Amino acid sequence: MNDLPEDKKIILFDGVCNLCNDSVLKVIKYDTKNTFLFTALQSDKGKEIINQLGIDISKIDSIVLYEPGVSYEIKSTAALKIMNDFGGIWSLSQIFLFLPEGFRNYVYDYIAKNRYKWFGKKETCMIPTPELNAKFLD
Repeated sequence: MNDLPEDKKIILFDGVCNLCNDSVLKVIKYDTKNTFLFTALQSDKGKEIINQLGIDISKIDSIVLYEPGVSYEIKSTAALKIMNDFGGIWSLSQIFLFLPEGFRNYVYDYIAKNRYKWFGKKETCMIPTPELNAKFLD
């Protein structure tokens, strides 16, 4: 996986989840420093990254924030670290890092478990518009 840019953070997301796709569009909107690239967990590149990191997505069913050569985060910690990169008012979200990770992930898992029921599901992964294509690895 030497083809991943080392100056970007990669967000792996559920490509068929409406909530996840809307969240990706929000991240793109607030990513004024052009920090993030995206790939669906279901994509070939997503599967390659997940396999390299040794993550069993059947057990976490989660967002993954991967910084090549540095680290990766999942679930609530990933979401909070993404928001921190936006700066400004979004930095206030870091107060939630003081809550126990188990509690944060309990809330995260509850939403994740119900996301298809509450927000719907697509039959296929999101296809980015030509304007957004550069933000996606696939």
